[in-house]
Amino acid sequence: MNFENIPYKIYLDENEIPNTWYNVRADMKNKPAPLLNPGTLKPLTFEEMQPIFCDELIRQELDNDTAQIPIPEEVQNFYRMYRPSPLVHAVFLEKALDTPAHIFYKFEGNNTSGSHKLNSAIAQAYYAKAQGLKGVTTETGAGQWGTALSMACSYFGLDCKVYMVKVSYEQKPFRREVMRTYGANVTPSPSMDTAIGRKINEEFPGTTGSLGCAISEAVEAAVSTPGYRYELGSVLNQVLLHQSIIGMETKTACDKYGIKPDIIIGCAGGGSNLGGLISPFMGEKLRGEADYRIIAVEPASCPSFTRGKFVYDFADTGKVCPMAKMYTLGHGFIPSANHAGGLRYHGMSPVLSQLYADGYMEAISVEQTAVFEAATQFARVEGILPAPESSHAIRAAINEALKCKETGEEKTIIFGLTGTGYFDLKAYEAYNNGTMVDYIPTDEDLAKGFAGIPNI
Repeated sequence: MNFENIPYKIYLDENEIPNTWYNVRADMKNKPAPLLNPGTLKPLTFEEMQPIFCDELIRQELDNDTAQIPIPEEVQNFYRMYRPSPLVHAVFLEKALDTPAHIFYKFEGNNTSGSHKLNSAIAQAYYAKAQGLKGVTTETGAGQWGTALSMACSYFGLDCKVYMVKVSYEQKPFRREVMRTYGANVTPSPSMDTAIGRKINEEFPGTTGSLGCAISEAVEAAVSTPGYRYELGSVLNQVLLHQSIIGMETKTACDKYGIKPDIIIGCAGGGSNLGGLISPFMGEKLRGEADYRIIAVEPASCPSFTRGKFVYDFADTGKVCPMAKMYTLGHGFIPSANHAGGLRYHGMSPVLSQLYADGYMEAISVEQTAVFEAATQFARVEGILPAPESSHAIRAAINEALKCKETGEEKTIIFGLTGTGYFDLKAYEAYNNGTMVDYIPTDEDLAKGFAGIPNI
């Protein structure tokens, strides 16, 4: 096809924004395994989830069969503030790499929260408000999710309590202040405010925290405070459902201009961005209508897919959350304090885990110095300072484009640019100063995490 006729930035019309979310589970032959009650080891029922999650979100979490789920009108109206997001033809990156590959990226950073997280945050806040709740609790790693939920809660007049992983709380003070500006209460985790936080601090003195720790604290705070529920920014089925708007817009833009991707790449921490980006393409693959090479990219310091085990495990360090069958490093695994805080989760989405186990997608891990090398190259030629998390996908996209340069193949690559990195300048400073180091856990390190996985 003639790629010269494709606009540099492809914007859909406002009336082309999807009015339904796509539930990829409807097309999965092997459904993701159900969440289990940690006490009975039986699948969680709607009633058992009610103390933790909003009612409508529970229905979405349990729905394995409905392919298209309507987006509430109030959520659609909010989406119009920043959607549709552009699908950008990375012509300057192609030129810099001197590759025959055609590279596109779906940019989700054009909103105040600075990332794709707002797509689910506004939906979850809407359902909390509709249920008549007073507020919600949550955790955040690098701060994108906490920022997005703070913004959404401010819009709907809800209280928002955020437990922020301690290393990110210290590394990213400006992200913290954005949350506070939107009215959120932000606490470094593990804290001394919850029983679980106090226990983790006692067991791991001086710990920099983890998403698993912060999740435990947020859930404890939700179930012990009347009128509150817990809301999560990744991993769960409901979150991947909301993020499907990313992939659906991408697919519409591709169809509009006759673009047929060969490779689709996304960073992978808990799975929200990757799951959202690939959803309609994966649906075609599951239905046998088309084929794509789909690559998940995770940090070498927290390699859930590439070195984890596909088993039932606790979703949080404190073992208060439901158990999920997923690729996991063990709920007790605390990753090194790398700069991609949004990818520092011990497990992976049950949906993506099942798809990976069934061979529908690949996974690779990359080291953070290589990630920031790619981020810097991208920033210099494409004019966007990318988030460290997104830069994992950039690294893989550049690698694939360079392979095309070696072979002469003219492949089309799409990757997800989840957000901007303007609150991650401490990380860029470490890279620019040459003080950034790579950490890859040893087999012995991983064995400690695996030892705590329940044998069920």
